[in-house]
Amino acid sequence: MSFPKQKALSEEKPLECNDVEDFTDSVTLTQPELTHMGKKQDVSKEFGKSCKDQSFFKPHKQIHTRSKPYECHLCGKAFIQSSDLIQHIRTHTGEKPYDCHMCGKTFSTRSNLKKHERIHTGEKPYACQLCGKAFSQCYELRSHEKKHTGEKPYECNVCGKAFIQRSCLTQHNRTHTGEKPYDCHICGKTFSTRSNLRKHERIHTGEKPYVCQLCGKAFSQSYELRSHEKTHTGEKPYECHICGKVFIQKSCLTQHNRTHTGEKPYECHLCGKAFMNCSNLRRHERSHTGEKPYGCQLCGKAFSQCSELRDHEKTHTGEKPFQCNVCGKTFSRSSNLRLHERIHTGEKPYECHVCGKAFTRSSNMKLHERNHTGENPYVCHMYGKAFIYCFVLRQHVIIVKEISVLVATFTHPEESHTLKEQNHTLKNSIV
Repeated sequence: MSFPKQKALSEEKPLECNDVEDFTDSVTLTQPELTHMGKKQDVSKEFGKSCKDQSFFKPHKQIHTRSKPYECHLCGKAFIQSSDLIQHIRTHTGEKPYDCHMCGKTFSTRSNLKKHERIHTGEKPYACQLCGKAFSQCYELRSHEKKHTGEKPYECNVCGKAFIQRSCLTQHNRTHTGEKPYDCHICGKTFSTRSNLRKHERIHTGEKPYVCQLCGKAFSQSYELRSHEKTHTGEKPYECHICGKVFIQKSCLTQHNRTHTGEKPYECHLCGKAFMNCSNLRRHERSHTGEKPYGCQLCGKAFSQCSELRDHEKTHTGEKPFQCNVCGKTFSRSSNLRLHERIHTGEKPYECHVCGKAFTRSSNMKLHERNHTGENPYVCHMYGKAFIYCFVLRQHVIIVKEISVLVATFTHPEESHTLKEQNHTLKNSIV
C-alpha cells in the first residue's frame, strides 16, 4: 500500500536552508502528498535547503556557490538562471509578451501581469496575521507588518528621518538631491519615483484601470476610486472643528482648514507665488513652462488643465448637461450653472475683508482686493511696467508693438538713436 510508504517517509526529518525560505512550487508530487509527508524531495547538502523538484534544486545551489553562468551579450550583466536572463534582455528590446485581456496593457514578465490583473479583480491574497488587513502585493504586506512592530530600520543620513522600507529611504533621499531618474518618453517630464511616472503616463494614454464595482465608473488613480466609492455610501468621516463642514477625505479637510488659517505652504520656485495645495501649484507652474499634457483625442488640441480638456470635448458633442431650474438655460459646466443661478438669487458669497464689498465670483473679489494691496502681478517683459489686470497688460503690449512697427517703418538710420529715445518717452506717456 502507498499510504504506509508515505508515512515512513514522513517520519524522516526534512532539512531546510537557514538562509532563504522553502520552495513552494511542486512538480513531481501533489500538494496533498507533500502536506502528508511534511518534506520535500531534494536537499541541498551544503546548506540543507529542501526542494520539491530537481529543477529548483540546481538554481538554489548556485545561490551559495555565487555561480552566474548566464550573461547578457548587450551589457554583460550575469544571472543564475536562464529565465532571469530572458527577462533582463526584454529591458533592452522593449518586448512585452504578456498582455492583460481586460484592458490590453502589456508586460515584460508574467508576474507583473498577475499583479496588474489584481487591479481589475480586486484580489488581495496577502493578509496580515495580526489585524486581518489584506493586500494585493506581497511587499505591501511586509511594509504593513512593520507598523505593528514599529520597526523603522532605514535612516536618512541627512535629516535623520527613519523609514520602514529601503525603497522609501531611497525615494526620500531624492528630496535632498533633487534627482528625478524616471522620465516620460512622450513629453520628457521627469519624476523621482517610478509610481509617479506611471500615474503621469495615464494622462497621455487615458488609461483608467480602477473601476467602481457599483456603477462601473473608471478612474486613473486608486485614491480617486476610494473617494468615489464613498459617494455611494454617503460617508463623510472628516469634520472641520471650526465651521462643521464634513469631507470624504482627510486631505480635503486639511486643505479646507487652510481657508480658515490662510496657510499657503506650496511656493512656486520661479515667481514665489504661494498656494494652499500642491495641485494648484502644479497648475500654476504650467503657466511658466507652457506644458499642456491633456490632449483632445478628436482634434489634437492640448490643454494645461484636465478640466479644460473636459470642457473642450463638450464643444465636439454639443453636450450641455447642466440646466437652470429657473429659466431653463443649459451649460456645459456645473460651475457655470452655479454662477448663472446667482443672477436669479442675487447671492454674492465673496466679500472683501477690507471694505466689505461683495462679489458673485471669487476671481472678481481677488481683482478688487488688488486696489487695496497695490499688487500689480502682470508685468511687461520689455519695459518692466506692471499692471493690476491681465487685459490692461495685453493692451499695453499691443500699443508698444504698433509703435515699434511705425518707428521701424518711417525712420532713417541716422535718426534711429534720437527716435528711439522719443519712442521710449511716448510709450511711457501712453501707458
